[in-house]
Parts: sequence; structure tokens; C-alpha cells
Amino acid sequence: MKFSIARRKFLGSVIGLPWLADSRFRNESPESLHRMAPGCGKGLKTSLNAYSFNGALTDGSMKLGDLLDFCASAGFQGVDLTGYYFSGYPQVPSDEQIYGIKRKAFRLGLEISGTGVRNDFTLAAPEQRAREVELVKEWIAVAAKLAAPVIRIFAGNQKNEGISREQVTDWMLKDIRTCMEYGKQQGVVIGLQNHNDFIQTADQAVQLVESVGSEWLGLIIDTGSYRRFNPYEEIGRSAKYAVNWQIKEKLLLNGQEMDPDLEKLIGLIRASGYQGFLPIETLGPGDTKAKSISLLGKLQTAIG
Repeated sequence: MKFSIARRKFLGSVIGLPWLADSRFRNESPESLHRMAPGCGKGLKTSLNAYSFNGALTDGSMKLGDLLDFCASAGFQGVDLTGYYFSGYPQVPSDEQIYGIKRKAFRLGLEISGTGVRNDFTLAAPEQRAREVELVKEWIAVAAKLAAPVIRIFAGNQKNEGISREQVTDWMLKDIRTCMEYGKQQGVVIGLQNHNDFIQTADQAVQLVESVGSEWLGLIIDTGSYRRFNPYEEIGRSAKYAVNWQIKEKLLLNGQEMDPDLEKLIGLIRASGYQGFLPIETLGPGDTKAKSISLLGKLQTAIG
């Protein structure tokens, strides 16, 4: 099943819109949502994925509020607030914490471009997968409260000796559909990330999204996690299914880690029709603040 032109326009128009998670719109059809916001969400916008500061956010030397201050001062338009960094994860944060972060982002002029959880739908035991589904659903509700339009999920990384990929895919699709239907009720799009795990190629990513065939499921394209083939070709093949991105500071080309060609990447993104946030993610050694500011500047130049 191929995404229709209308579906791609819908995805491009809604991603990055804070009103999507507003309760007033939860029972509306995708078509009516599109009509409610003519001209909204046009163009590409910058965001920072909180995982860039994983070390500092994990050891407590940086809080989410500090991250928001940095994003605003650096000139980002949005921030992707990965769920791991809310206190008590995987338990959902209190409304006081959620709304405090949401209010601060608003006061700083930042949009919350998304959030994400660490789930695994390749687990063989049905009762374990059921807990993973509940985890995603709980955080979909958090995303709605944050007004985050998309929540990032993973496929998983279990090897499952003696179980075929087809079998794993069948149960994974069932779990993804369950989460997607709940996301639809909450006004939150599900973004499945290619993470060099169960999903290693564009074909594998596209197969899962097309098998579900809903506007409420798309891809979070991680530019650094297509590592088996030419990453630009893989990105180009899957870009039309994107509902959000992770623009990594490095990608693997011809067996070598290298800086991305951001002008080429932006060309592929624009050719796909995507409009919305482009969260960056800086990993590895070095000053994270300096690296994030540097990559932001390069991305802004490429966007033009």
C-alpha cells in the first residue's frame, strides 16, 4: 500500500502543530484537522533532541528546565523532550511536572516538537509485550498533555533464536496498531524510528508503516541509523513516510563515520514534501553545547 498524495500532505501539515494534541481536536478526522489550520506548519523548523544531553540529564547535572533555557538561548525553535529525562521514568510524571515544563517552554517561545519512550516490541513473551504496549499508551497520554504532536517508539532488538522475522513482524504490527489507535484517540501521531535494530533498512521501515496504512503512524527517520547501505539513498526512499526526524551529527557512508551533507539532506527532505521540525542530535565526545550550536548553525544555513 502506498501513501497517497493526500496522506503525505496531511502528515506534512500536522507535524509540529501544538494544537494537534489539544482535546478540542481529538475526535476530528484527519481531513477536518487539515481544514482547521490552513497554511499552518509550512516550512522546516529546528529542534533539539534531549538525548544530545543524555549524560548531563542522566547524572542530574542538567534538568529539563535547564535544557529549555539552553534551547531558547541557542535559537532553536523547538525541543524534543525524550521521556527518559522526566523524573521517575518509566512511570509517568505528575501533571504538575508536565504542565510546569509545558508552561516554561511556552514562555520561552519553544514548541515541544515531540517526545519518546524506550520500548521493545520484539519481546517473545506476550505478557512482556503487553507491558510495553501499556508503557507506550501511558506516554501517549503524556505527549497529549505536553501538546507534543508525535511520540517516538522503537521496534526492538531481541534476536529471538528459532522465531522467524515474519512471526515477529506479525505480533509487532498488532502492537503498533494498538498504540496507533490510542494515539489517534489522543491526537498524537506515532513515529516509528529506524534504530539499526529490528529496523536496519529503508525497506524494513517502509514495510511496517505501509502494513498499518494509517495517517496516525509514520517514521522518525534517524539519519545516523541507516548503516547497511548508502544512507542518502535509504533516507530518500523512506523520507515520504517521515513524521519527524533525528538529524545526527554523523552518518556512516562507505564504512566511514562522517559529517552529513546537510544541503543534500535538506534537498531529500524537501523533495519528500515534509514540513515541520528537524530535531538534531549530537552524540559522542566533546562539548555538547558547542556541538549543538555548531550543528544548529549548519542546519539553519542549509534550510536557508
